[in-house]
Amino acid sequence: MSRTLLALLAAGLLTTAGCGGDDSKTEPTAEEGADAAKAGAEAAKDGAKKLADARAKKPSKEPIPAPDDVAAAPADAQKTASGLAYKVLTAGTGTEHAAERDTVKVHYTGWTTDGKMFDSSVQRGREASFPLNRVIAGWTEGLQLMVVGEKTRFWIPEDLAYKGRPGKPAGMLVFDVELFEITVAPPPPKVPDDVAAVPADAEKTESGLAYKFITKSDKEGRMQPGPVSLVQVNYTGWTTDGKMFDSSVTRGRPAMFPLNRVIAGWTEGLQLMAEGDTARLWVPEAMAYKGMAGKPAGMLVFDVELLRVMPTPKGGGTPLDAQGKPMPKPEPPKVVPAMAPKPKTAAADGGGTQPTTK
Repeated sequence: MSRTLLALLAAGLLTTAGCGGDDSKTEPTAEEGADAAKAGAEAAKDGAKKLADARAKKPSKEPIPAPDDVAAAPADAQKTASGLAYKVLTAGTGTEHAAERDTVKVHYTGWTTDGKMFDSSVQRGREASFPLNRVIAGWTEGLQLMVVGEKTRFWIPEDLAYKGRPGKPAGMLVFDVELFEITVAPPPPKVPDDVAAVPADAEKTESGLAYKFITKSDKEGRMQPGPVSLVQVNYTGWTTDGKMFDSSVTRGRPAMFPLNRVIAGWTEGLQLMAEGDTARLWVPEAMAYKGMAGKPAGMLVFDVELLRVMPTPKGGGTPLDAQGKPMPKPEPPKVVPAMAPKPKTAAADGGGTQPTTK
């Protein structure tokens, strides 16, 4: 018998012996099980604390030093078809990747290629959270390559960054990004059947704005906003080819803004609504973004649910009755000035309080 065969047999015998049962062993006692569970819980608590400590960053006035390879992507960096270069600095613990509409929570620092830091959540000591379809293209693409717990360096060419926009950092930008959380976006609302053109049953204002109520509230006391009211809404916007370009619904939280700080179609259209109403607006380009670069073009279609008109001194809105007619506004609460303490009066003899003598 060859030495090799003997060695294999010996290894097999050892393996069999190791896998065999041992009747002399007993099941752990309840006390031992409780101790093991306690130890496991403490280990998990310790792991969670270490993770929290790793995420916690103290604010600092000092800029974060630039990496050695800030000037250009190194040879060991990977590159996508779009020209985005990246290199994993710390492997992640997660398995799922974010989608374009998902919201991520990260720490990041950005530098220009001369090593100058221009932005950093690390320096601020606060994690940043944003939906991936609301950032520069290099971030939208790059963050989808990461998993939770991963830290990656990105070299983002200018055409995937700010594209020479005034006031923004120019040229290729370098970012270190650490991904902590992914919040999956709700499914997008269904594209309206009448998104391509204003239907015959829509109403139209003199300005050219078309609208149609989807649901209408008859709750007495509901507020109708004015031109400067602060409103809270849920909304989704589409171009006439059915492409959704923005939605508070998919972000999972309502939006809030004053009506004198939005596009003209919104300023006019929201004043036709009251709390609890949902309306579809067809906003002509002249009342939307007017061909502004980087904004959706042409006529835009919005589904808007007016959740609340916020009570503000200058734009609290008008209460409506069940038939939609204005109601008298409630009287503002009267402010009673605080009473000043009464001054102490001197004694009747004009000498004040005198000490008692015996």
